[in-house]
Amino acid sequence: MRKKIVDADQLAAVAAEMRARGRKLVLTNGCFDLLHAGHVRYLQGAREIGDALAVAINGDESVRALKGEGRPLNREADRAEVVAALECVDHVIVFPEVRATQLLEKVRPSIYVKGGDYTSETLNAEERAALERAGAEIRILPFEKGHSTSNLIETIRKIAAP
Repeated sequence: MRKKIVDADQLAAVAAEMRARGRKLVLTNGCFDLLHAGHVRYLQGAREIGDALAVAINGDESVRALKGEGRPLNREADRAEVVAALECVDHVIVFPEVRATQLLEKVRPSIYVKGGDYTSETLNAEERAALERAGAEIRILPFEKGHSTSNLIETIRKIAAP
């Protein structure tokens, strides 16, 4: 399973080789702090769009910046290992930045996928510009209602509260 977890240079080489062969690398990113059915369905749907799926996972500091103190619940290495264990995932990379712009510029995926809580308009402008320069297609997959890490954490807190 460790071989699925790669660095930026390795993933860029995979993407370049796939492009040369006319194949499409799909890339998505997120925190994936507590993996749930919504994540699994989303990643399976993303994999169906192309020939291989790479999942970029926000590093611990960027999760804290995005989600606040107390997050992530699971360390980046553990989150990467869990996501890499999924059959639909071909490659996993941990990136330290809050935004995936630098990674997108380096890897240049054929297709970039985000969940339905985003629209093309709400996608970060720098990320969108990097994808446009790379000629990548942007796809938004439907949001899995009722599945949210934040909601799971809130439910656990309510149950655990005295």
